[in-house]
Amino acid sequence: MIEIERKFLVKSHAFKQEAFNSTQIIQGFLNTHKARTVRVRVRGDKGYLTIKGKSTTNGLERFEWEKEIALTEAKALLQLCEKGVIEKIRYEVKQGDHIFEVDEFFGDNEGLVVAEVELKTKTDTFLKPSWLAQEVTGQIKYYNSQLSKYPYSTWDK
Repeated sequence: MIEIERKFLVKSHAFKQEAFNSTQIIQGFLNTHKARTVRVRVRGDKGYLTIKGKSTTNGLERFEWEKEIALTEAKALLQLCEKGVIEKIRYEVKQGDHIFEVDEFFGDNEGLVVAEVELKTKTDTFLKPSWLAQEVTGQIKYYNSQLSKYPYSTWDK
């Protein structure tokens, strides 16, 4: 239940040719407290409820619990969420022994593309694809819970 991941900006759309899967995601947050977030997600034709704990100081680790729920329940819960829905397409790209999840955001976060790789340990190594840019692990403004409140379209770039 402890998630270990690193997050990066993406500098080109080359990942799309390498993707073996893509799924539309719509998600909202029932709670965005800094000690925990409660997320509702519709991913394709499935619904999910996820609770995430506070990240470690370096942003690499945090508690995550996720449960599949009925699609109708997820859609109903989205109506109760805090302001700011996240819309994105998630592309899955295999690179060596790891799978990168690349999120291309739409709506108020259009123009932002972020890749995450989940690791088994904090010191796990992985092959970096050529389309990865700056690492943003632990930068709170790139957390989806923050993007729902302070979208990319409002940032000074």
